[in-house]
Formats: sequence, C-alpha cells, structure tokens
Amino acid sequence: MDSHYREYKSNSEEIEMLVERTKLGDKEAFASIIRNFEKPMYIYCYHILKNKEEAEDALQEIFIKVYEQIHKYRPNMTFSAWLYKIAYNYSLNQLRSKKRWFRFIDRYKYDQPETSTQQIDSQTTLKDFLNSLTIEERHILVLRAIHRYNFNEISEIMNMKPATVRKKYERLRKKLQTKEVNEGGTVNASIT
Repeated sequence: MDSHYREYKSNSEEIEMLVERTKLGDKEAFASIIRNFEKPMYIYCYHILKNKEEAEDALQEIFIKVYEQIHKYRPNMTFSAWLYKIAYNYSLNQLRSKKRWFRFIDRYKYDQPETSTQQIDSQTTLKDFLNSLTIEERHILVLRAIHRYNFNEISEIMNMKPATVRKKYERLRKKLQTKEVNEGGTVNASIT
C-alpha cells in the first residue's frame, strides 16, 4: 500500500471522526473541519465566482450551511465530495442570482451609442478561454484539474453519470489544447 493512499485514508478517517463529533455538538471538531477545508474551498469558490470578496462570502455561507446540515451527511460519499456538492450548489445559485440582477439592470439602462470601438485582439488568452467556459465546464475543470477528484466523485457532486462527466472533461481538454495564449504559444494543457 503506497504512503499517499495511507495518508489519504487516515486523513479521511480523521475527517469522518470529526464529522461524527460535530454531529454530537462538538464545535471544536467543526473548527478542525473548517481548518482542513478552508483553503481548497476558497480556491474552488474563487475559480467559480471570479471575485475575492464573493469567494470569501461564499466560504462563510457554505460552512454555515454545512454546519446546519451536517446531520444529513452519510458516509456513502466522502465528506469532501459532500462539501464540494454544497459549494457547487451554492455557487450555481450565486451565479444565477447575479445573472438575474444584470438582466434587471440591463432592462433599465439608457440606450447610449458607443463612443469608441475597441480592437479585438487576435489571440485568445487562457483567462479569456476560462471565462468563455460554461459554469458546468468550469466546475468540472476545477474539480478535476485543480482539486484532483476522480470522475465518480465529480459525478456525485454534480449529480451526473460518471461517463457524462468523463466525456465533458475530454471535450474540455481538447478545447484547451487547441487554444492559443498571448505571446503566440499554444497552451500545453497539463490536465489529466
């Protein structure tokens, strides 16, 4: 048994123990859960919401929701997958409400002619590419490439079939590999 697997298994067992203690009302156990997941959860929220303040707010709201709903957690999926599922749903709701707000604002904007035309750069940056992805594509990319979840875990988080997640991820990899970044080079995707 390799050391990485043993470390993951012992960490997973430790998290499960903290969850059980939290269910019994141990607030220090929940504080330990937060310490374990705070940084990766912030990174996830930041990649999805694309705003530091919104990611910080989301982090607080997600952990409040987790604390309120921890009694619903069952170990038929890893705790981290359950946590990311809550973060995924929260982030989707945030993005939906932001879109509704922008649509509302757009309805009441004054129609003003544009005073200048902007030249469109012929090369697409990686950032532009990531911004062009759908919410679902960004979630899959962040969960797989950054947080290293396997397709079964991502499927649990996003309520999809593992084969569907795998197919969507493969399409993402192909898209990413064909995009060019500034300075004329191609993106050599190191996602697996």
